[in-house]
Amino acid sequence: MIFQFARVRKALKLLRRKGYRRGLWRGIGASTEHERVLRLRKWQTVVDIGANRGQFSLAVQTLCPAAKIIAFEPLTAPAKRFRGLFATNESIRLHQCAIGPARGPFEMHVSGRDDSSSLLPMAELQNQLYPGTAEVAIETVTVAPLSDVVSAADIEPPALLKLDVQGYELECLTGCVDLLDRFDYVYAECAFAELYQGQALANEVIDFLSRWGFVLAGVYNPAYDATGAAVDGDFLFAKGQPAAGKPTQATVRPETARAEAG
Repeated sequence: MIFQFARVRKALKLLRRKGYRRGLWRGIGASTEHERVLRLRKWQTVVDIGANRGQFSLAVQTLCPAAKIIAFEPLTAPAKRFRGLFATNESIRLHQCAIGPARGPFEMHVSGRDDSSSLLPMAELQNQLYPGTAEVAIETVTVAPLSDVVSAADIEPPALLKLDVQGYELECLTGCVDLLDRFDYVYAECAFAELYQGQALANEVIDFLSRWGFVLAGVYNPAYDATGAAVDGDFLFAKGQPAAGKPTQATVRPETARAEAG
């Protein structure tokens, strides 16, 4: 079982700031574990893919009040709660869709904890390490490339692309390639072990982003299993130079190609 951050420590952080307390009134705890990354720059644009109920966006709004937030959450229930939290904030936009290389409706595997839901089926290891996250339903959601929804002009630097898409990282990044050069940093949860069936592991995501000019700048919030083996973490990539020249075409993994063909 994964060792978790002390809940008391996080509760104290949430009570300390007015913006976080506003979320608590709605039962939404801001993602305080990402504060170090959010303090790196005075972000002008944050694209929050896999926004869920607004935990990360609430941290952005509180620490970077000048930032424009463009959020994506495909599931109906958490998207509704996101809208309720930010209903009066015109600098925050939510699009109820997922980002990927293929356009159209796709089935999403809804977890018992909705922030663990994924476009990929859950592997047995996911529920072993994170009890309560087993699949409980299927919901049909909309998927589209990022450039179908956002224009280059919408992304003002310095810009952060955040992904929390539960194993769908490589497919999601493939759906972002038209606009990747607009971002200064990419911040993505990546896994060292297969928690979702067919997911790309951390080394594949690192390799993909290196070919698009991003270098690994840090790993935050690592989680370990009972044996001490690393399971996943939050990976920060900074814009640098392509490792072997910028590719002329995005790489689409076999699972995605099958989805497009179907």
